[in-house]
Amino acid sequence: MQDMTSAAQLHGTTIVCARRGGVVAMGGDGQLTYGEAVIGKATATKVRELLKGKVLAGMAGETGDCLTLLDRFRKQLDAKAGKLGLAVEEFAKSWNTDKMLRRFNAQLLVADREEIFLLMGNGTVVVPEHDVVAIGSGMGYALAAGRALLEHTEAGAEEIVTLSLGIAADICVYTNDRITLLKLA
Repeated sequence: MQDMTSAAQLHGTTIVCARRGGVVAMGGDGQLTYGEAVIGKATATKVRELLKGKVLAGMAGETGDCLTLLDRFRKQLDAKAGKLGLAVEEFAKSWNTDKMLRRFNAQLLVADREEIFLLMGNGTVVVPEHDVVAIGSGMGYALAAGRALLEHTEAGAEEIVTLSLGIAADICVYTNDRITLLKLA
């Protein structure tokens, strides 16, 4: 068994968001891995509804950093009356004034029915080029699967998320197939 006091790396959570046909779906697994040991199979729920189900948010990274970033983003979203783009702009500006935020090891995916944004702990904001995006430990596998499904099938947003996470779980040792799925329709 891995010594929990060593410098082992904590891995956890793969999040995928897809939009198709007016539906946005976001899902994530709950696996937490410390070094070579799985310490939680489905314990971390890192996808949430915000604004009474009008916005979805998914988190990957260190849990404390994720929850702090989510809380700060939620406050910006409330302050901007639920306007996702404006909340993202204000949220990104806060990195210039808050030194603590620059050290965060976290990523947030936030989406409403019209827009998807990726917010990184270093202050970077990305507007994905495609209607599928992934973050976390298995992001490369999930993103590749999601892009292929989006471009070459008629699968809906929920199915793209579910299948992408399943493919990532088959390949990535830090991702499992016990997912939480949310949608906006």
